[in-house]
Amino acid sequence: QVQLVESGGGLVQAGGSLRLSCAASGRAFSGYGMGWFRQAPGKEREFVAAVTWNGGNTYYTDSVKGRFTISRDNAKNMAYLQMSSLKPEDTAVYYCARDNSAYYSDYVSRSPVRYDVWGQGTQVTVSS
Repeated sequence: QVQLVESGGGLVQAGGSLRLSCAASGRAFSGYGMGWFRQAPGKEREFVAAVTWNGGNTYYTDSVKGRFTISRDNAKNMAYLQMSSLKPEDTAVYYCARDNSAYYSDYVSRSPVRYDVWGQGTQVTVSS
């Protein structure tokens, strides 16, 4: 079974950048779509970005389009979320997850219920 570990979170000023990394252990990574979600205090977990198994298609929530970039490196079993022009409203715990329904698929779900493996999360705090 694959396990996911996020890293790269931290405290940054508004307008700054961070790159989150998601390291996958195990063999069941490269054929699956991967997503990033976030959860702010008192709010539900929300979709941020997703990438298909080969990196060919990417999806973003409207609020991060043009600022965030999702990518993956299957040779290294890694997924990434490059975040730029950060805003205080981006403050949240960020999670990477595997879309169990997106196996060698050109589509990745935005719904968290489709994701079966989650990391422990990494805190991102953006100060104003």
